[in-house]
Amino acid sequence: MSFAFRLQTLLRLREADRDQRRADLAKALRAEATLLAQGAQLDQERQETAELSRRLASPGEGDVDRLLASHRYELVLRTRGQQLTAQLTQVQAEVERRRLALVEADRQVRVHEKLRDKRQADYKTREAKLAQSQLDEQAVIGFTRREVSP
Repeated sequence: MSFAFRLQTLLRLREADRDQRRADLAKALRAEATLLAQGAQLDQERQETAELSRRLASPGEGDVDRLLASHRYELVLRTRGQQLTAQLTQVQAEVERRRLALVEADRQVRVHEKLRDKRQADYKTREAKLAQSQLDEQAVIGFTRREVSP
């Protein structure tokens, strides 16, 4: 007879749940990285637009239409930056929520693994005691046979 953990199916379900939570967290982290990259690109565009506006506003550069278009684009970039910041805040909150869910799922798996390991150790101890008692019994029977039959 071999050891069979009665809650093995539940342990597998917990492991599958943990793996799904890990995948969910990875997806949220990728979304966060994407938003951070977009934010960096947006900052670069803002700097380039600000530099263009400074050049257009300098004396001798009389292109008012390009200067106005540059200012409008700066406003668009600023608005987009605010939207990205709001999205990033939401995604970071979601990352934290998913991180906590993963921690809980991992804790559940560890609890079941510890239970399995404890039950397996108990099983091995019982089996060892049973084997030892059978050996002891055989030794007593052998000793008795040798004593009884000269």
